[in-house]
Amino acid sequence: MARGVAEDGPHPVDRHVGRRVCEKRISLGYNQSDLGRALGLTFQQIQKYEKGANRISASKLWDIARFFKVDIGYFFQGLTAGQLGVAEDDAAGFDHDFPATRHSIEIARLAPQLSSRRQKLALELIREMAARDEPEGA
Repeated sequence: MARGVAEDGPHPVDRHVGRRVCEKRISLGYNQSDLGRALGLTFQQIQKYEKGANRISASKLWDIARFFKVDIGYFFQGLTAGQLGVAEDDAAGFDHDFPATRHSIEIARLAPQLSSRRQKLALELIREMAARDEPEGA
């Protein structure tokens, strides 16, 4: 069993931190090989970090933060202090089960620039398109 992998998969914090690394990498226009070269790692190791399959050591997270020019806390933003079901009532957990893409990251980055009304319209449009379940590239 790989470090950081529980019976039901990677620890949620490892998945969250890995996802934040992936999102930042994509938003800055780097691929996994670029980040790997900068850190002295292979792209496969970056893949494992981003999926949460392998935990990122404190020193490597420090290197990643310096490369991205962000504070270490950036990778933990969005985590809740309490565990779902313990300190929170019906709060939604952080969803890690969808892949971050350049498009989804750009949508998330641009959405706050829209008025509340336009954000709602965009959300309805995306929901409608997702419900149609069209084949990719159609």
